[in-house]
Amino acid sequence: MKKNMGSTDRVIRLIIAVLIAVLYFTGTLTGTVGILLLVFAGVFVLTSLVGFCPLYTLIGIDTCPKNNSRHHQ
Repeated sequence: MKKNMGSTDRVIRLIIAVLIAVLYFTGTLTGTVGILLLVFAGVFVLTSLVGFCPLYTLIGIDTCPKNNSRHHQ
């Protein structure tokens, strides 16, 4: 599993995950939508920590600078 997420991408995902968690635990997001978004936030945290997004692999996105520099040499 090769990393395919750059630092900026990972930080943005963590910020979004924290925002969703705060909205959920303060009662702003509730019900099924709230739970689905909380699961989505969990996936964002996991992919940010690992640095790999399976969806990026499927659609050919790579935001990791190390991987991109190899393709341009």
